[in-house]
Amino acid sequence: MSLRVVQWATGNVGRNAVEGIVAHPDLELAGAYVYDPTKAGRDVGELCGIAPLGVAATGDVDEVLAIDADCVLYAPMLPSPAEVLRIVRAGRNVVTPTGWFFPPRTADIAELEGACRQAGVSVHGTGINPGGITEQIPVLLSGFCRDIRHVRAEEFSDLRTYASEFVVREIMLFGKAPEEAAASPMLGLLGDGFGQSIDLVAHALGWTLDADKPATIETAVATRPIDTPVGVLDAGTVAAQRMTWQGTVGGEPVVTVRVNWLMGTDHLEPAWTFGPEGERFEVAFDAVPPVTASFHGLHPASLDDDLDRNPGIIATAMHAVNSIPAVVAAEPGIRTYLDLPMMPGRAA
Repeated sequence: MSLRVVQWATGNVGRNAVEGIVAHPDLELAGAYVYDPTKAGRDVGELCGIAPLGVAATGDVDEVLAIDADCVLYAPMLPSPAEVLRIVRAGRNVVTPTGWFFPPRTADIAELEGACRQAGVSVHGTGINPGGITEQIPVLLSGFCRDIRHVRAEEFSDLRTYASEFVVREIMLFGKAPEEAAASPMLGLLGDGFGQSIDLVAHALGWTLDADKPATIETAVATRPIDTPVGVLDAGTVAAQRMTWQGTVGGEPVVTVRVNWLMGTDHLEPAWTFGPEGERFEVAFDAVPPVTASFHGLHPASLDDDLDRNPGIIATAMHAVNSIPAVVAAEPGIRTYLDLPMMPGRAA
């Protein structure tokens, strides 16, 4: 019998998740929740740009939680702990790429854990970055090593494929003065998820981390005007960023997560590049042996690719979709990669 899944939100990740649910032999789309009232009542397939599915979206939380379902794939732009708690209390398992990767034991998390156990369901945070690249893959590859001294998970991305002008300019602060970008809110926004990744890897490998996690931001500026999909970046303004988060033991880094976001590799000072391997995600060990793994294919093939078909978005959605059977079968509670079995995809 197929597991019945409700898709919560039909943005870029949600649309790809719907396609994945429909294609998965062990899953069935039972419903969808949408925030935009103009989407309510419309066929979910239509909302996702595919053939009609005979399932209508709803903007009514009570209505969507009344649907007979095994799991909710929760993928809003901004997560709401109150929404997740409500879904859990309705007796639905939750898979989400928005958080809950390896959460600290705060009062809110204790409440969610208790609600899971009372309802007999699980919550699992997944995705790729944070997620698979920063948690699952490092733990998996660590099994090839001994004497591990340091683990690094790093992203190298050309940000010209991300054409959201407001996000890139006003939140990520590209095109701003370096001193303004140095106070970027992204360091804190991403630091929560990446901090949980660092904690998970450290826990798995046996490190007891220092209380504080150092976080830094570096910038490179345009040496001349750079034309981008979000407009021209003036000379002297930020055209590349490098953010780093670390877990330390006795002040020495043992787990590092880093993102490198560049508006191309021309006309930058300092002259940052992606290196000969180009755009990629990379996991590397200072260990015996010194294993390094690079992951390609998770970036758009060209600057013209639509955001909703960005390979990284598809991978984020599918990592969530493919985890649903394991999460539904898991013991109640907040379940991380350390609690769950391998979660394979399915053949075409």
